[in-house]
Amino acid sequence: GPGPGLEARPSGAASSLCPGPHYLLPDTNLLLHQIDILEDPVIKNVIVLQTVLQEVRNRSAPVYKRIRDVIQNPEKHFYSFTNEHHRETYVEQNRGETSNDRNDRAIRVAVKWYNDHLKKIEDEENIQVIFLTNDKINKEKALEEGITAYTCEEYVKSLVANPDLLDRLACVSDEGKEIESGKIIFPEHIPLSKLQQGIKSGIYLQGTYRASRDNYLEATVWVHGDAEENREIIIQGLKHLNRAVHEDIVAVELLAKDEWVAPSSVVLQDDGQNEDDIEKEEEKENILKNSVNKDMLRPTGKVVGIIKRNWRPFCGMLSRSQIKEARRHLFTPADRRIPRIRIETRQADTLEGQRIIVAIDGWPRNSRYPNGHFVKNLGSAGDKETETEVLLLEHDVPHQPFSQNVLSFLPKMPWSITEQDMKYREDLRHLCVCSVDPPGCTDIDDALHCREVENGNIEVGVHIADVSHFIRPGNALDEESAKRGTTVYLCEKRIDMVPELLSSNLCSLRSNVDRLAFSCIWVMNHNAEILNTRFTKSIINSKASLTYAEAQMRIDSATMNDDITTSLRGLNKLAKILKKKRIDNGALTLSSPEVRFHMDSETHDPIDLQTKELKETNSMVEEFMLLANVSVAQKIYNEFPEFALLRKHPAPPPSNYDILVKAAKSKNLEIKTDSAKALAESLDEAESPTFPYLNTLLRILTTRCMMQAVYFCSGMDNDFNHYGLASPIYTHFTSPIRRYADIIVHRLLAVAIGADSTYPELLDKHKLADVCKNLNYRHKMAQYAQRASVAFHTQLFFKSKGVVNEDAYILFVRKNAVVVLIPKYGLEGTVFFEEKGKPTPRLDYNNEVPSLTVEDTTLHVFDKVKVNIMLDASNIQHQKIRMVLVEPKV
Repeated sequence: GPGPGLEARPSGAASSLCPGPHYLLPDTNLLLHQIDILEDPVIKNVIVLQTVLQEVRNRSAPVYKRIRDVIQNPEKHFYSFTNEHHRETYVEQNRGETSNDRNDRAIRVAVKWYNDHLKKIEDEENIQVIFLTNDKINKEKALEEGITAYTCEEYVKSLVANPDLLDRLACVSDEGKEIESGKIIFPEHIPLSKLQQGIKSGIYLQGTYRASRDNYLEATVWVHGDAEENREIIIQGLKHLNRAVHEDIVAVELLAKDEWVAPSSVVLQDDGQNEDDIEKEEEKENILKNSVNKDMLRPTGKVVGIIKRNWRPFCGMLSRSQIKEARRHLFTPADRRIPRIRIETRQADTLEGQRIIVAIDGWPRNSRYPNGHFVKNLGSAGDKETETEVLLLEHDVPHQPFSQNVLSFLPKMPWSITEQDMKYREDLRHLCVCSVDPPGCTDIDDALHCREVENGNIEVGVHIADVSHFIRPGNALDEESAKRGTTVYLCEKRIDMVPELLSSNLCSLRSNVDRLAFSCIWVMNHNAEILNTRFTKSIINSKASLTYAEAQMRIDSATMNDDITTSLRGLNKLAKILKKKRIDNGALTLSSPEVRFHMDSETHDPIDLQTKELKETNSMVEEFMLLANVSVAQKIYNEFPEFALLRKHPAPPPSNYDILVKAAKSKNLEIKTDSAKALAESLDEAESPTFPYLNTLLRILTTRCMMQAVYFCSGMDNDFNHYGLASPIYTHFTSPIRRYADIIVHRLLAVAIGADSTYPELLDKHKLADVCKNLNYRHKMAQYAQRASVAFHTQLFFKSKGVVNEDAYILFVRKNAVVVLIPKYGLEGTVFFEEKGKPTPRLDYNNEVPSLTVEDTTLHVFDKVKVNIMLDASNIQHQKIRMVLVEPKV
């Protein structure tokens, strides 16, 4: 054969430098920096050495994963060669030789061996192995040793038919790329070794850099290891920000106390018209200094070095250079916290008005903006598919199709339940089980049954899809699901956590098919008191998959008395008792104006916004899911006090409630917040006969005061309480198709009841804490992505509507604006009051309740107003809904 791992004659893109057939062999740095080039479909026939792969793995997990995916893609013809285990290419480290030099030498030895090896087999035409390196010394040595070597740029420029590939070259060498004027703008970064010493000795502080959304000359650094105090250091001004980018890990030096500043209250967007006009910047920094409130001075510092860059590919749009024929342009990211990036491209004409992805390569000291390169064109701005893609990328939602490797772990079709599957299971196919879900739901996680048993008690079962039967610990399918963490539901698209074969078929508890389940079964009396709880892996056959409306109709029907209906009535009766108990116990019920879109079936455009109406049956299903989650939480915690994956909801700090209490007081209502129970009861009593919507507004405000609920490992925490549900312990068990947390909980429960075997990671609390950290991040991002999707669809809706005049209520009063809620659309927006030549709005505190006076009109929280709503598309990248107050007139 043609040598290790090589199947056939290479035929890649035509190169003017190497016209014959050839393989490419990159060194480590080239692979790390130019992965965008190597991933391009044009580049084929590449040999990746084990030496290179190992180094990449140690230096960058994301790039390592990307190169592994490319090697697995059969169309790319990428081959990995274990040169370290091959007798003729193995290289010992010489005395006095650095491991870096040894690796470079190992790579050159492998290139040479390959070329000789290919000469031996191919008698007709010479096949070459071309060495790609951007390292001057390595390249010179290779040429001396008779190896054909090029830099990435030389090779890419030689691909005559593919000039666009040049745009994807990373700007690596900072020497020749400096801006000609070369004026040094930024202080030098201190090298890592010195930073680490300085952090140890306390000269510098290490933390995460968070850029401000509203002011590009300001940032905060959250100092690590200060959990108790949560120290935040302010950074202001270009030189002090010193080329740090949002989410980088940086080292900060505190300034002397007399140089401390206060957080600024001005909004400064970088208009970046003249990138080299540093004087303009200084003018802005003076505005910043003058807008400071002297009583609010906070610890202030400057960035002295970067510990870890957290750069990702950024979505945004090209701001074309005004200079004719220019190749260098500025790119404006969609995320306002990211600086503009300078890129070189020949395709500026075609990229205008498009959403594109750009990667940062470096940020020289004499450049106002970082350098980067073009990665990919996503499509036209404003286009639905493009904007959805941007939204997923910007919220870091993994959404690429599942790889072949992941899919290879799915069961082979046709699938059926075997004797082996039944070994630790109970056959519950005789029970009258049914599911109740929203219309059009294909990933059915849960089903219920209810029947009378001896001495008049009632047996109730919650049956949950047995996803952990199909997803085994540690394989590629499990790792991918763990990484995704959750299914993300956008307005018209679902990004699945597990492949469709499981989510919509084998795990989905559809009616009239046998399905594997994990069942939680209680015996209760008629007061919904639990007499006995047991858990079992089972096989079920659902008798009906109903929508909430269908289930409600059966319960209310005067004539229907079949098994399913009787079962539903029994469940509904118990659910009402359970709900009352929970509420008496102090659980909160907070309505929120969730919005759903009606889609036009032809164009898929949103036609009307409709606020979700909740039926009794929604609540019925919810009660039993909550009960199952609590029962399972108690079981896994009793069994594994150190390793249970639980969910907690911290009580908000009392100050969070200030706005709510004061707003209620302004309407002569008292809200008590000393416990969840007191809060729930005072919300129930806060009714105003003249203003029925007030109670809803108070509940919406209450939602805003809450903390995020989070997953945690029981062995790493001591506060388990779930504030909103008023439960001392809670977990997630009932949605394993769409939440990875539930899969771990299923595995713990299965081990606890002896239905499945354990594995080392399951009982390792540090591993579990890492899993929780990722899950909490993915859930938060999914929530933001869902909100962004609703916002985008709301924009599409108002685009077709023109100007709409609607009733609104004031939720918050700000310094120069009010935030309003429009009940009809469940939509929130900000009405700004800042017009040239008009008096500045005045913010007053009357009995601690803020009000805003605009000209002679005073606006208070909860005032009912009328607003005009329209789409403002003046900034194509950041289109937004604009609201203007119509009544009262100001």
